[in-house]
Amino acid sequence: MNSKTVFGLIGSAFITVVGLYRLFSESLSSTPLFIAYLFIITGFIGGCANGIKLLKYKKI
Repeated sequence: MNSKTVFGLIGSAFITVVGLYRLFSESLSSTPLFIAYLFIITGFIGGCANGIKLLKYKKI
C-alpha cells in the first residue's frame, strides 16, 4: 500500500474535521469563519483525490 497516499488521506480528513469543528462550535473564535470554510473545501477535495488515487493503486 502506498503510505504517502494514506497519510495524505488522513491529513485531509483531519483538516476537514478541524474546519467542521470551527463551523459547528464557537470555541475557536479567533479563527475567521472564512478559514473554516476553506479548510472544509480543501480537505474534502484532498480526501477525494487521495481516495481515488488509493483506489487506482489497489486495482493495478
